[in-house]
Amino acid sequence: MTTDPPRTESVRRARPRRADAERNIEAIVRAGLACFTERPDVSMTSIAQAAGVSRVTLYTHFPTREELLVRVLDSAVAEADRALAAVDDGPADEVLSQIVRSSWDVLGRYRNLMLAAEVLTPQELRGTHRLTLDRIARLVVRGQAEGTFRDDLGAEWIVTIFYSLVHSAALEVTEGRMSSAEAADALDRTLRAAITKSPQ
Repeated sequence: MTTDPPRTESVRRARPRRADAERNIEAIVRAGLACFTERPDVSMTSIAQAAGVSRVTLYTHFPTREELLVRVLDSAVAEADRALAAVDDGPADEVLSQIVRSSWDVLGRYRNLMLAAEVLTPQELRGTHRLTLDRIARLVVRGQAEGTFRDDLGAEWIVTIFYSLVHSAALEVTEGRMSSAEAADALDRTLRAAITKSPQ
C-alpha cells in the first residue's frame, strides 16, 4: 500500500497566491476595458487605481501597455463573440449581415479602445480579433458549400476583405466623412457585393 507524500507548506500556499493573482488580473483587465473605453490615452497609474491594485502589481502581470491592451482587446472580442453565437443559424448571407452589423456596433462601443490599440502592430491587432474572424471564416465556408458565396475566393481572403473593410469604415467615421449608420450600411452592401455568388 502506498501513501501520497505529505503536502509541503509551499504547496499549500501556492493556491491562495495563484487565486489572488487571477483575481488581480481579472480586476486589471476589467478596469483597463472601462478606462480605455473612456479615454484612449489613460495612464497605467489610473488603470491600477481603478483596479484597486498597486502599480507594481499591474506591471508584474502586464509589463507593458501593449500587453495590457492585447489582453483587454481579447476580453472585448470574447464578449462580442458570445453575442454573435446567437445569430449563427439561418441562411449564410443573412447571418453575415447580422455579424457585420453586430461587429460594427461593438466597434462603435469600443471606438476609444481601438484608438488606444493603434500602438499595436498590425499582426497583434488582427490577432486579438481571431475569435470573430474564425467565426466568419466558418460561415464563409458554409455559404460557399450552400452556393451563396463565391467559391473562386478563399475563405481566408474573404475574411481579410471583411477585416479591411471594417477598419476602413471606422476611419471614414472617425474623420467625419460618413456617419456611423451610413458606414454600417455601406459596409454590409459592399461586402455582400464582393462575395455573393452571381446567379448563373
